[in-house]
Amino acid sequence: MKNKLHDYRRLYQKHELLEEEIPQDPFELFHVWIQETETNKEVEEINTMNLSTIGLDGYPKTRVVLLKEYDREGFVFYTNYESEKGRSIEKNPKVCLSFFWPTSERQVVVKGIAKKVSDEESETYFHSRPRGSQLGAWASQQSSVIPSRIYLQEKLDLLEQEYSGKEIPKPVYWGGYKVFPSEIEFWQGRPNRLHDRIYFSKEGSEWKIDRLAP
Repeated sequence: MKNKLHDYRRLYQKHELLEEEIPQDPFELFHVWIQETETNKEVEEINTMNLSTIGLDGYPKTRVVLLKEYDREGFVFYTNYESEKGRSIEKNPKVCLSFFWPTSERQVVVKGIAKKVSDEESETYFHSRPRGSQLGAWASQQSSVIPSRIYLQEKLDLLEQEYSGKEIPKPVYWGGYKVFPSEIEFWQGRPNRLHDRIYFSKEGSEWKIDRLAP
């Protein structure tokens, strides 16, 4: 089967990214873009991001996760530490994050090192989650092979009975990672495929700013 997608084209012309508008700190620009995206009612989950890791088999793998926090140090997400992504990060903590907001024709690509957040931070976030999500963290041995959907539902039913009227403890294998970036690229779509690409690279405690050819 062969399908050509040559005619899927669009003109990017909503915004521009010029040097005189760029702050020295990339997190300031990221914060502005997040806030502007948040005002767009067409975007349902502004914190959706792709996480790429190098797997134990040596292949890169990308999956969608949710950004839960960010500051001037890095970006935080939560997962099962024993999952495929968790085991990959344990072996090779070099990861890539990417955000794409098509309604504003913008991308952000982050390269950095993932490190576990403190148990206290993970505990706090875990207990802020909906009760069903807390039980789900116990029910699912993420990335393992299971016999059926029914098997998963039965495990959840048993957990609901076990923790009825009780606080659900955080599993020891569940928690957060913070990605400390060494590079952040901001991509703004422009006409004629001459997009704006502004590249921040960490030099000590400072950020160096360059423009890349599209």
